[in-house]
Amino acid sequence: MSLRINHNIAAINAHRNLVKNDAKLGNALEHLSSGMKINRASDGPATLVISEQMRAQVAGLKQAVMNSETAVALVQTTEASLTELNRLLISMRQLAVHAANEGVNDDVMLEADQAELMNALGSIDRISQAAQFGTKQLLDGSLGINGMASGKDLTFIEAGTKCVGSPQSGYAVEVTQEATQATLTSKTGLTQEAIDQGEIINIMEGEKNVRYVTKMGSSLDQIRNELNNALDKENMKLDVYFDAQGKLTVTHEEYGSKHSFNVISSTAGFLSDRADIPTTVQNGIDVQGTIGREVAHGDGQFLTGGIGTNVEGVKVRFSGVADEMFPEVGRVALDSNALTFQIGGNRNQITKLAIPSVASDKLAMNLSNESGFRNLSELDLRSFQGAQDAMLLIDDAIDQITSVRADLGAMQKNTLESNIASLRVAKENLTNSESVLRDTDMAEEMSDFTKYQIMSQAATAMLAQANQAPNNVLSLLK
Repeated sequence: MSLRINHNIAAINAHRNLVKNDAKLGNALEHLSSGMKINRASDGPATLVISEQMRAQVAGLKQAVMNSETAVALVQTTEASLTELNRLLISMRQLAVHAANEGVNDDVMLEADQAELMNALGSIDRISQAAQFGTKQLLDGSLGINGMASGKDLTFIEAGTKCVGSPQSGYAVEVTQEATQATLTSKTGLTQEAIDQGEIINIMEGEKNVRYVTKMGSSLDQIRNELNNALDKENMKLDVYFDAQGKLTVTHEEYGSKHSFNVISSTAGFLSDRADIPTTVQNGIDVQGTIGREVAHGDGQFLTGGIGTNVEGVKVRFSGVADEMFPEVGRVALDSNALTFQIGGNRNQITKLAIPSVASDKLAMNLSNESGFRNLSELDLRSFQGAQDAMLLIDDAIDQITSVRADLGAMQKNTLESNIASLRVAKENLTNSESVLRDTDMAEEMSDFTKYQIMSQAATAMLAQANQAPNNVLSLLK
C-alpha cells in the first residue's frame, strides 16, 4: 500500500459518499416530515406537472359541489314561494266556484267573494316582488327570458334557456308557408229533397262522434246551428257552415298537420266520396320558415327555433298569410337574463335556469273568454259569466305555476343533486389518483431513512479512519 500526503484519495472517497448519504438522508427526512414525496420540481418534474393539474381539478370540483349546493338552496327558496302561490290560486278557485252558485248568492255575498279575491291577487303580487335569494329578485321576471315581437300577425310565445340574446334589431322571422286547417267542402250541395229524405251526417274527431239526421222541412241555417251545437256539446274542435249553393264545409279549429277528422254521409259525394264509407281529412299544413335565418320547426301556427342554433327554443306564432316575394313577417327581440350556474370544475360546464314573472297580470294571459279578462288581475266574480271565466283563467294560472315548479323540481333532482353526487365521486377518485402520485409511502420511506442513516454513520466512521492514514507516514520519518 502506497502512502501519500498531498492527496488523501480514501478520505475524498469517504467524504463523497458521506455527502451523498447525507443528501439522501435529508430527502428521506423531508418526505417523512411533510408526508409528500414530491416537494419541489426536482423531486419529479413530470409527476409534479400531472399532480398540479390534478390539484387544480380537485379544487375546481370542490368549488363546483359548493356552487351546486348553493343553486339547490336558490331553487328550494323559489319553489317555496311558488307553493304559497298555488295555495292562493286554489283558494281563489274555490271562491269562483262559490260565486258561480248564482241560485243562492246575493250581491253582498258576491262583493265579499270579490273582496277576498282581490286580497289574494294582492298577495300574489306581493310574493312576486318580495321573493328573494340574497339580493336577487326571484319571481318578478328579472331572471326570465323576455321577448317582444314586431309584426302585424306575429306574437312572441316563449324562449328556452339555450337561446342567445338577439341583436338590437332583433331576429328576423321569415315565413314561406302559413299554417292551414284541415278542411273539407262537399262536392255537391244539400238539396231540400235530400233534407226531407233524412240525410245522415257523421263527423268524427278521434274517439268523439256526432251523428246527425236532417229533419223534413229544416233549413240550411237550422241544420248548421244544430250541427255546431252538437259539436260543441261533444267538445269537438270543428266548425261547419253552408255556402249559397248548399255545399257544406267542415273545418278544424286547430291549425297544422296533427289535426284531422273523418266524415260520412249517406249520399255519395256530399261529404264522403262513397255513401256510408268514411273519408279522412288530414290536409292541414304546419307553418314553415326561419328565425334569425336559422332552422326553425313548425307546429300548427307556432314556429320554434331548432336545436343547436342561436334561437333554440324561441317560439313565435304567425297567424297571417305568407308572401313568397316578401317572406319576412316581423322581428323578435330577446333579452335573456336566465341564471347561469357553474356546476363543473372546467370551462363551460354550466346550466341555466329561467324563472318567469308570476305577477297576477302575467298569469293566464290572452286566454279566450266571454268576459274579456286579459289576465288574472282582471277577474271579477260579481256575475255568473265572470265566475265561470274566472275558473278558466285560474285553472290556466295553476297550470303555469305548477309547470314552473315542475321545471324547478326537475332541475334540482336531475341536474343539481345528480351533479353533486357525480362530482363527489369524481373528486374522491381524482384525490386518490393525486395521492398516489404525490403522497409519501411512510413504510417505504422509513426503510430508506434507516438505510441512509446507517450508511451516513458508516461513511462518517470511514472518513475518520481515512483521515488517520497519513499519520502513518510519521513512522517512516522517525
